[in-house]
Amino acid sequence: MASREKYVFLFEEGRKENKALLGGKGANLAEMALIGLPIPPGFTISTKACNYYLSTHGHYPTALMREIEGALLSVERKTGKEFGGRENPLLISVRSGAPVSMPGMMDTILNLGLNEKTLQGLVEQSGNRRFALDSYRRLIQMFGNVVRGIPSEEFERVLSEVKRSKKVKSDLELDEEALEEVIERFKAIYRQRTKSSFPSNPKKQLFMAIGAVFDSWNNKRAITYRKANRIPDAMGTAVNIQTMVFGNLGMDSATGVGFTRNPATGEKKLYGEYLVNAQGEDVVSGSRTPKQLSEMAREFPSIYRQIKRISKKLEVHYADMQDFEFTIEKGKLWMLQTRTGKRTAEAAVRIAVDMQKEGIISKREAILRIEPAHLDRLLHKRIDLKNKPRVIARGLPASPGSAFGSLAFTADDAEKQARAGKGVLLVRPETTPEDIHGVIAAQGVLTTRGGITSHAAVVARGMGKPCVAGCEDIKIDLEKSQILVHGKRYSEGDFLTIDGLSGEVMEGKAELIDPEMSKSMRTLLRWADRFRALGVRANADNPLDAATARNFGAEGIGLCRTEHMFMQQERLPVVRRMIMASDSRERRLALKKLLPMQRSDFLGIFKAMNGLPVVIRLLDPPLHEFLPDHSELQKQMEELKRKHAAKKRIDFLERMAKRVSELSEKNPMLGFRGCRLGILFPEIYEMQVRAIFEAACRAVEQGYTVIPRVMIPLVGYESEIVKMRSLVVKTADNVMKKCSRRIPYKVGTMIELPRACLAAGRIAKHADFFSFGTNDLTQTTLGISRDDAEVLFLEHYVDNGVLPSNPFMVLDAEGVGKLVKMAIKAGRKQNKKLGLGICGEHGGEPRSIVFCHRAGLDYVSCSPFRVPIARLAAAQAALLLR
Repeated sequence: MASREKYVFLFEEGRKENKALLGGKGANLAEMALIGLPIPPGFTISTKACNYYLSTHGHYPTALMREIEGALLSVERKTGKEFGGRENPLLISVRSGAPVSMPGMMDTILNLGLNEKTLQGLVEQSGNRRFALDSYRRLIQMFGNVVRGIPSEEFERVLSEVKRSKKVKSDLELDEEALEEVIERFKAIYRQRTKSSFPSNPKKQLFMAIGAVFDSWNNKRAITYRKANRIPDAMGTAVNIQTMVFGNLGMDSATGVGFTRNPATGEKKLYGEYLVNAQGEDVVSGSRTPKQLSEMAREFPSIYRQIKRISKKLEVHYADMQDFEFTIEKGKLWMLQTRTGKRTAEAAVRIAVDMQKEGIISKREAILRIEPAHLDRLLHKRIDLKNKPRVIARGLPASPGSAFGSLAFTADDAEKQARAGKGVLLVRPETTPEDIHGVIAAQGVLTTRGGITSHAAVVARGMGKPCVAGCEDIKIDLEKSQILVHGKRYSEGDFLTIDGLSGEVMEGKAELIDPEMSKSMRTLLRWADRFRALGVRANADNPLDAATARNFGAEGIGLCRTEHMFMQQERLPVVRRMIMASDSRERRLALKKLLPMQRSDFLGIFKAMNGLPVVIRLLDPPLHEFLPDHSELQKQMEELKRKHAAKKRIDFLERMAKRVSELSEKNPMLGFRGCRLGILFPEIYEMQVRAIFEAACRAVEQGYTVIPRVMIPLVGYESEIVKMRSLVVKTADNVMKKCSRRIPYKVGTMIELPRACLAAGRIAKHADFFSFGTNDLTQTTLGISRDDAEVLFLEHYVDNGVLPSNPFMVLDAEGVGKLVKMAIKAGRKQNKKLGLGICGEHGGEPRSIVFCHRAGLDYVSCSPFRVPIARLAAAQAALLLR
């Protein structure tokens, strides 16, 4: 007979490996109990129960209630307390715990089990009536909000009114009489909003709370967080039922949050915050400003030493930095949970490298532990101190990095402005989980309350966004969408800059500069280079970008877009004269002026890439892109005519407008561009090839090693590459003969059309390399214009599951990927020495890099600042796909 499904597990029945079933929190509580840490007794309701509940629209599995009652009896025996009992009441917490950490995204209820009868028992048990009343008012507020959906603001409004009437500032100063008033008013809110009394039966409270935590898996903020972090909806959440221990029993009690290392910098030093005479939500909510954990060495010296010992034990046991919660109840330490700590990108890299050097993890584990996106965050810009704006306020440095943006005072406004293309700074008294979409949209976060472990800090750090928290210099007026800073007002739309490393808030927009790679990052990437099979090159169009790419570890340039050299202000008039030319002779005169400009660019790039290959793509975009808009030309002509300007000037604009009309196309992406330009106007490509090889010869004369690669764009037919290769070879040989130099070079093509993939075998007979231009290959394969689709419907497609991800961000393996593999197979069959690379934006995207590794490419090429990401992602692909 098949065994019955088990839904409830005492802490001692689980292990850390059971995260899928018990959730991260439940599995770690089980593991902490196993290694002998002081854990309040309790049990976990599995994710399977959650999924059953959600799939049956609110029904519990038949056996669940019986299993919960059995687990409660076990906890009662261990504690000597009775759930719902008068003499020695057992109070419990009900907390969510997904298999993947989702800080603040789902719900928690504390002090469950209190009613009028057990309240008196708690008074007698604790000898502290004020504490018991405070616990009861917290239960009503949390239960009302989480279980019945009553807005927290309604309860907070009552608290504020009572504090004003009692002339006190903090909740701690409310006496018993005031708390009794708060409780009665809280119950009245509950009755008014739910049309029922606050439940007095503890078991009814419990089962309502369990259902609410299950339901919180599908609340808006949890769904938003899962989508942003690609967490599967099918995971579900576990529920942890744990004996309450109280940090608000007086000045010998406290609650806090700690990290085994600094989550902002990675420094090997105990880090965190605590509050005396408080419960856990007081620390993370930001309602009170907590003390630094280091202060505990003076205030609770023996407890601090115990925490340090436990911290070390946790870190060695889990082989990672831990984020833990604790409560001190009447001088006794209780550990409430541990989990892998969220950290900044800088800290993630430093911790991985340090732990390898400490012998805790291997180099392989260090490489696999870092999300490639972490490196991207490390390469964000920082404030240029030479032109630093005026500092107007200081808060706590909650998440490093710098950002500026126009002020937005609600999450909805931040999201709306971001969608309109504006850089936004989200300014709040404190963020709550409901603000997650605003945090995602914002460039950075600024709060006037809270500490370095507040919700705003934790979420911003996890996203790699700058955050300044607890900035008490700022007075915020949400109704007027304004802040007041030392007498000066700043309104919605005004710009401020924040520095999440110093905690400074500055007026206006700061000048930001690029960061340098840390010693830890360079070490990690050196390790990664030993494991990866894929080469990593950069897309760079000028000497500065080439030098930046090389500094980040690029092994050459995989794409140099020559059209970008034409866009410079002093060159554009010459380019336009070339386009306006009526015949080849006139066109060559303009190209003669462009030649030294291109040659200078190539010379600088060759020097920067000394000894590394440089793939140069000949002119690709349609010529009209270099000309003004037709309607703009018409306006200019009308203005000149009104001013009776010189006829020669007007005639020139008329000829340009005519040329724009001649070159205009219904769909320029599929029109007169790429090698089609070179075939009709061969003098353009001749000039470019001449500039490449004249620059190469000069570089060699100056002692540099040059490895040029000439790439012909948009080839779809064998005849096209035959014709263009002949032009390149003839021009290059003429230049080298004239310079008395012989420089090895290769000629290849960019594969960016489906037909090129289908005809890859024939094209490969005349190509030394293929470079897949996956931006255009995606557009031509999917029949989607990127610019239009991303505005009109791609976001909707991804949000509603039509597409798994944006195909212009993550390579479409099933469609585009099949064409790439087909071209690789046919090309290599024809030409065994054929070089293979990718130079679209997918070349710097980790999931796409995994595809490139599997497909057997030689290298990926990406923007200079994504080179470190590609190096790490390529190593991870090699390690995971062995």
